[in-house]
Amino acid sequence: MSTENVLFDAPGPRARLRHNVLTGVGVLLLLGGLWLVYSKMSERNQLQGYQWSPFVTDSAVWSDYLLPGLWETIKAALISMVLAGAYGLVFGMGRLSHLTWVRWVSGVVVEFFRSVPVLLMMVFFFFGWFATATWLPNQYAPLAAVVLGLTLYNGSVIAELVRSGVHSLPAGQAEAGLSIGLSPGQTMRSIQLPQALRAMLPALIGQLVVILKDTALGTIVLYPELLTAAKTLGSGYANTVQAYLVVALVYILINYTLTKVAGFVEGRVKRRQRGGGGAAPLPVTAAAEG
Repeated sequence: MSTENVLFDAPGPRARLRHNVLTGVGVLLLLGGLWLVYSKMSERNQLQGYQWSPFVTDSAVWSDYLLPGLWETIKAALISMVLAGAYGLVFGMGRLSHLTWVRWVSGVVVEFFRSVPVLLMMVFFFFGWFATATWLPNQYAPLAAVVLGLTLYNGSVIAELVRSGVHSLPAGQAEAGLSIGLSPGQTMRSIQLPQALRAMLPALIGQLVVILKDTALGTIVLYPELLTAAKTLGSGYANTVQAYLVVALVYILINYTLTKVAGFVEGRVKRRQRGGGGAAPLPVTAAAEG
């Protein structure tokens, strides 16, 4: 039996020529854009050596600005991921409940926080609650607003991943649990959920990339994350453009590493599922949906 994808026709000579021409045009446009950026930066004296040298010669650039900002970014991302995982697990199971009112409440909560922009939640929680709260020290108010906003949004996405992971399991998994006398809840917790979590693992790692990038929104609520550190560094050393470019490179390296880890985990999960009856891993791109 042919393994070729019948939904895709192999391009003929004319189509291949057209693809090559379009690829060449795209490369030329990219090179032209890079040259335009280079010429504009050179014209405005943004490529002078003294503007870049502090990143190599001055250790304070890293010890006082970039590394503390990177730590704040990672700290907020890790806290948010743990809380979002717990939130998503609870409401994801709620959406799978056999009780109608539990499914309804869980669905309303998940869909509401998936629809509200993360930045709007951060601003609301900071200026409307934490900044004026007497029970929370002022230095923790920005972190609390960032973490709560990221938790509610990304936890809602994870809740959908939980629901999708359970629904991707073969129907025989639930039937087997019920046939040996387990209740629907016990079948969910003991059989379906563990398999769904394994299938969700690559998408969960991919969701960490989303959380890490969204911590940059914390600059609006005065959270001293990496983007804020770049802004402060640029003001202090008069090299704002260079500081932002270096920070962009740091973000790219971290997120690329996480993406490769997610791809590696997805590959391992797929290999384990070959020949078995478990759920196929959810694609990493599913983490960005919603």
